[in-house]
Amino acid sequence: MSSLEHPLVEVDPAVHQILSAERTRWQDTIQLIPSENYASRAVMQATGSVMTNKYAEGYREKRYYNGCKEVNAVEQLAIDRAKALFGCEHVNVQVYSGALSNTAIYFALLEQGDTILAMDLSHGGHLTHGMRLNFSGRYFNATHYGVNHDTGWLEMDTVAELAREHKPKIIVAGASAYPRTIDFNRFAEIAADVGAYFLADISHIAGLVVTGLHPDPVPLADCVTTTTHKTLRGPRSALLMCKEAHAKTIDRSVFPGLQSGPHMHVLAA
Repeated sequence: MSSLEHPLVEVDPAVHQILSAERTRWQDTIQLIPSENYASRAVMQATGSVMTNKYAEGYREKRYYNGCKEVNAVEQLAIDRAKALFGCEHVNVQVYSGALSNTAIYFALLEQGDTILAMDLSHGGHLTHGMRLNFSGRYFNATHYGVNHDTGWLEMDTVAELAREHKPKIIVAGASAYPRTIDFNRFAEIAADVGAYFLADISHIAGLVVTGLHPDPVPLADCVTTTTHKTLRGPRSALLMCKEAHAKTIDRSVFPGLQSGPHMHVLAA
């Protein structure tokens, strides 16, 4: 047997033991964390596949490495499937994570110091929605909306008032901890009213969106981001969708702006 084919239990028994213990934990407990899911055997097989070995810096039209016939095919397949699933005009499937997806949009559409209007972290938002210790709060002027303390609901009239007051360059809709329907139509109207870009972060509800159980922001928003490992039950990665008008700027922001070679094994998964 080639040294490359020795199983993990022989190569590193300590790591194998830790992974086995983790598998037991998942099998014997109920996961109630919305950002975690159970990846299928097929997803884990693709993640641990031969594509782990391949660098594919660049995009399908222009790679900076040879031997990219197969990775070009799998990337195109991922693009085609994402477009069919979400009905989006353009999608970047290379972006490593949901946080990097939001970062790429900010760097593509904003200048340092521009104003972001998004959900407050303490009310259910995300770090990349302008939290003061995150890059989004350090490099941009972040203002926030939140929920009504008595009802727990977002009040869209208040969001509209804040938008008119602060004139944000981009308005972000979406949350990490908001268990109610988000009114994407109203967000789109508010963004149009103040001339702002509209970003919908659907990382926690993407599965509900594609099954029609939650309103769909894709036809409304300039950009839509989602992770792939939550309600989509894929690998730990992300999708960055946008209108065709933003495609080149967004892709350039992802590569070479923020990251280098895409994780082709994860993309395949």
